[in-house]
Amino acid sequence: MTQTYIVIGYLCLLLALGYVSSRFFRGSSNDYFVASRSIGPVVLFMSIFGTTMTAFALIGSTGEAYRVGIGTYGKIASWSALIHTACFFLIGLPLWSLGKRNGFHTQIEFFRARFESSKFGYILFPILIGLLIPYLLIGLMGAGSAMQGVTRGAFPELFPETNGAVPAWLTSLVIAGVVLYYIFAGGVRSAAWANTFQTIVFMIMGFLAFYMISSKLGGLEAASAMADAEKAVRAGNIGELQFFSYFLIPLSVGMFPHLFQNCLTAKSSKTFRLTFVAHPLAIMLTWIPCILIGLWATGAVMPDGVTRIIPEGTNPNSVLGIMVGKLTSPVIGGLVTAGILAAIMSSLDSQFVAVGTMFTKDIVVHSFGADRFSEKQMLWIARGFVTTIVVVTYLFTLVEPRQVFSLGIWCFSGFAGLFPLVFAAVYWKRATKAGAYAAVLAGGITWFLLFQASGYGANRSFLIGGAMPVVFIFLACAAGMIIVSLMTKPPSETTMAKFFPNKS
Repeated sequence: MTQTYIVIGYLCLLLALGYVSSRFFRGSSNDYFVASRSIGPVVLFMSIFGTTMTAFALIGSTGEAYRVGIGTYGKIASWSALIHTACFFLIGLPLWSLGKRNGFHTQIEFFRARFESSKFGYILFPILIGLLIPYLLIGLMGAGSAMQGVTRGAFPELFPETNGAVPAWLTSLVIAGVVLYYIFAGGVRSAAWANTFQTIVFMIMGFLAFYMISSKLGGLEAASAMADAEKAVRAGNIGELQFFSYFLIPLSVGMFPHLFQNCLTAKSSKTFRLTFVAHPLAIMLTWIPCILIGLWATGAVMPDGVTRIIPEGTNPNSVLGIMVGKLTSPVIGGLVTAGILAAIMSSLDSQFVAVGTMFTKDIVVHSFGADRFSEKQMLWIARGFVTTIVVVTYLFTLVEPRQVFSLGIWCFSGFAGLFPLVFAAVYWKRATKAGAYAAVLAGGITWFLLFQASGYGANRSFLIGGAMPVVFIFLACAAGMIIVSLMTKPPSETTMAKFFPNKS
């Protein structure tokens, strides 16, 4: 019960922060969508890093390390540390410059102007939303699993069906409500403030959990010795093609709508410097404790030397929560659980704001004209759609759950597969409207067919010739862009002058 009370206190504190940040809201759509492009280096770094550290990175990585072993770090964390930063430099910075110069608020506004197509957004929007909903689902599922793992036995009479734990559906509902409150009030500015606070919280609490758990198990050496060697290493568990094809997954950050929007909030190009330097270090340091806890969980026993901490058949999504709940004090367990939820919410808020922004700017305003709506009406349109998406996503959490890591990989594969679209838009002058349509359709159709073939994510080991599905999604998108662009008429000189002003 102590853990539950601490988490409730943390959520109340977050609500208070949301209220305070909303007092600085300037009442305009520009402030709601991109914080009037006034975010400084520290808040930008915290916001971007907090957004990338989802339930996939914390709960998913711990569960995957427990399930398949040490290869989890090599196939995701090491690639992410390098490729995320490369994407921020090669894609994020140019998009910030183009967005500031042309007044863009969303990806779709950028692509419509770049490819000279008003209708392009009507194809891209449902694909981006379709990929974002599983991403949002990961966060709510992860929050529910973590809280349920930590609070086992706390409320035996109130929740007998979950062995006394706070049920996942209740945690997901509360988390969705808290995030909805502060982004409803202040938009991306409230999200940036909350992300800064929550990133600090989950980084401190993550290391605290790591220290407490390792100490309870007798130190790093003793904890590592407890790990089941066969489960922790799993020689031959991942092939060379699978390992190297994982490097495409982190390219997804180049196509995330919420990261595009976060980049647009920067005050100047110099604001990105801290992110370029600190982001890879922060990723490496955050993933290591989570994956080590997952490895220790394969064989760790309670201080009695007999009782296994993680029973056979445990859902991998619950591993981190159970380790925290059983190997830390109630107070520390509550603080660490608050940190886990902080990491999850720091992603959800940016994603929800991005969804509302795209619907308002790219569908409603684009279809009916900006002069048809006042600033206040645009804000309420965005808030209304965000509320709808929150409700839909929450209802999905009540259906049969999938493993967080597996669902995350499919979600990221879809965004990563579309990376050739944004890369060509920024760097290839010959990229055309027809090429963009071909790229999106080829990538989207390939993703859906492969996702369907995997049993909609149920087959966690789904590969094609030993390689990850993302390879074929990426190649389909790239082939569509290159082949069709070379066969069609180049963009106009006006568009070239607008997007390549300093290039001959």
